[in-house]
Order: sequence, then structure tokens, then C-alpha cells
Amino acid sequence: MITGTPKFVLHCLVIFTFFTGFQSPGAIAQTLPDEILLKNYRPQSVFKIPQTYVPKAKFPAIEIHAHSYADDYEQIVQWVKIMDEVGIQKAIVLTAQTGAKFDSIYAGYARYPGRFEVWCGFDYTGYDQPGYGPAAVAELERCARVGATGVGELGDKGKGMFYSHPTKAWGMHFDDPRMAPLLEKCGELGLPINIHVGEPLWFYQPMDSTNDGLMSAFEWRLDNQKDIVDLAGMINILERAVKRHPRTTFIACHFANLNHDLTRLGELLDKYPNLYADISARYAESATIPRFAKAFIEKYQDKLLYGTDLGNDPDMYRMTFRILESNDEHFYEIDELRYFWSLSGFGLNDTVLEKLYQKNALKILKSK
Repeated sequence: MITGTPKFVLHCLVIFTFFTGFQSPGAIAQTLPDEILLKNYRPQSVFKIPQTYVPKAKFPAIEIHAHSYADDYEQIVQWVKIMDEVGIQKAIVLTAQTGAKFDSIYAGYARYPGRFEVWCGFDYTGYDQPGYGPAAVAELERCARVGATGVGELGDKGKGMFYSHPTKAWGMHFDDPRMAPLLEKCGELGLPINIHVGEPLWFYQPMDSTNDGLMSAFEWRLDNQKDIVDLAGMINILERAVKRHPRTTFIACHFANLNHDLTRLGELLDKYPNLYADISARYAESATIPRFAKAFIEKYQDKLLYGTDLGNDPDMYRMTFRILESNDEHFYEIDELRYFWSLSGFGLNDTVLEKLYQKNALKILKSK
């Protein structure tokens, strides 16, 4: 405790603050520019330009890329209220699960028929043993009988089908012959497949000052992974699978992680009628190139699907609506999207919006 005359106390506090950097709880923290950590950078736009609040999707929207965000019935009830509030007509719950786990998740959402679809996964048990296949196909058929209306989110980030499933099928890629009976059976049963291949290009690039996606890429980096198929290789794997199974509908999620090269994605969409892409979780990567991304969405307006993959917070949904519907410029959603780029809206017209939000999904969903 410092005691003495007020002048002496003040003098002691000044010296203490100078040498320790201490600030009272009410003081505004100031950091020297050369001491700011990149991860703490939070720019705020100073431009006096329109800021659009979009409380509800312009058309009833089908959320093609959600997960099981609710652990009990009350949380499902709350999610439905949020969906009503923001204009989400239906959510596709991608579980990637099989067996009892799938059955349990399905039972929870089945209480709201028409508001949710629950998709299953593939059973990779014994994938590295002779005879793999028939039992996995049988489990897929069983899940379909229970109520699965699609399959996903499957995933291969370069080391095999290990993503999103409790069984890690290391080294078995999406185009592996062992996968063929499952992919073919999905076509027979009318089950679309949501597939995640690779990751954004920034994850593979050097983690240095030249990487403009560094702040997110470093957390999920793949540049230091040995024996991993790179993004170009993963896109080739996707293409081979899509080509071999023309009766099966594939949804390459997250723009197939080709935001840096939408032209390549366009080539695939042009070539394969059974291939679609969802736009989930890549709003930052596309809204940072709004004119090019808008032109791409307009050109491929019949092959793209609305999705988020970002939870079920109402403000999150409204953020996606703002990007799709408004012409706003230079705004940030750093904490929501985990990228530090400034964003701009696409200002999509009603025809495109209605297809993106709903019509395209209705073309491929087993349960309309």
C-alpha cells in the first residue's frame, strides 16, 4: 500500500506506471504498432458508406451444410425458432455417422419432419482388410431405411478418408476402388454425397509474410505434412470419382476449396452434370473478390447451393445474407470467419438468389 500526501501518492503512481506498464481497469490499452501481434489485429472500417442489415433471407432458404448443433430436444426447438426468425426453411444435418450413433442423432431431428434432413456416413470398419465392401454397403442401405436422405460430410484432406468419421481410413482416397460400391449404391438409392476434398490453397503455402491467408492457414497448416496429396491432386481425385459414377450426385463443399481458382471449379461443373458445389464456410474467401465471385455465381447459378457450416447463430445467418444480397463494401467479419480480409457484398439478383437459396437444392434432395 502507498501512503502519504496526495501529491506524494500521485508521484509514486506515475513512477510505478512508467516502469511496470500498469494500467487501471478503466484505462484504454495502447500497444505500440511494432508490438501488435498479427492474431490480435482487428481493423475497423472508417468509411462512411452504406451498411445493410438483412434480417431474413429474401427467399426461404435450404441450409445444405449444417451439422448436429443440438445435443437435446430443447436445443433443437431453439434452432427451429432461429430458422423461422431468419428464413431457413430446412437444414441438412451432415453427421457422417453410421450405426447406433446415426440412429440416435436421426431420432432427435425426426421430431421436426420437413425442417431437417439427416445424412449418414460410410462405415470404414475393416477398410484395410480383404473383403471390405459388402458390409459397408449393407450399413448404408440400413441407414437409408432408418431415414438418411444423403451421405456426408465425407472428407479427404490428402491422407485418406479419415475426416468426420470415427474410423480413420488412412490411405483410402475418394476414388479408391474400395469406395466404388458405396458411391454406386448412393446413385442407386438416390442419396447425394457431400464431399470435402483438400483445404484452401493458403494452407499448403509457406507460412511466411507472403501468405495472405496466414492468420487462418497457420492454425490448419498442411505445408508441414509428409506424404499428403496436395490440393491439385485432391481435385483430380474428386474428378475421377465423379466421372466414374455418373448416376450419383456429388456436392463438393466449400466451393471444392477452389476459391483461389474458380475457373477450375467452373470447368468441373461444366463437364459433369452430376456435380454441384456448396458455398459454405468460404464467405471470406469469395467476398474478398466480390466482382469475380459474383460473375462466377451468376454463370453457375444452376449448380451452386447455399450453406454455412458455421453454427446456427442468427447473426451468422444474417452475415451470409448480407454478403449474398447487398452491395455493401469494405466490412469485416474477422471473428466469425477467421480471415482478416475486408469483404464486399455480391448484390445477387432475385433469380440467382432463389436458385442458390432453394431451387437448386430441391432438384437434388431425396426428400423435397
